[in-house]
Amino acid sequence: FFLWSFSMSELGARHLLIKFEGSRNPVSRRTGASTSGVTAAQAEQELQSYADKINADGATEEVFAKYACERSDCGSFKSGGDLGLFGPGQMQKQFEEGVKGTAVGKMSGIVLSDSGYHLVFRTQ
Repeated sequence: FFLWSFSMSELGARHLLIKFEGSRNPVSRRTGASTSGVTAAQAEQELQSYADKINADGATEEVFAKYACERSDCGSFKSGGDLGLFGPGQMQKQFEEGVKGTAVGKMSGIVLSDSGYHLVFRTQ
C-alpha cells in the first residue's frame, strides 16, 4: 500500500485541440493561422463532428491519432496529439480533470480549458 511509485500518479494522453477567439493563445500551431475569427460555438461544433468521426471509426488510439494529426491546433498534432506522461499540476486544471475523468483506452467528451476545446484519449 505504501509502495506507490511516482509513475502511478502520472497520466498519459493524446488530445485534439480546437482553438477559438477566447483561447489563451488564439493561433493554430498546425497552420500558424489566427483563430480569432472562430467562435466558441463553432469550435465546439467542429470538435463534436470529430468526436463523431472518431467514434464511427472505432475510437481506437490509432484512429484518434489520425484525426489529431489532421486537425489539432496544438503542436502535438505532429505526433498524433501525444502529450506523453505528465504528473499532477503539469497541465491546466480543467484538462487534467478531463484526463482523470476518462478511462485508460477511452476518449473523453469535450473538455474546455484556457487553451480551447479538447477531445482527450487517455493512454495511461
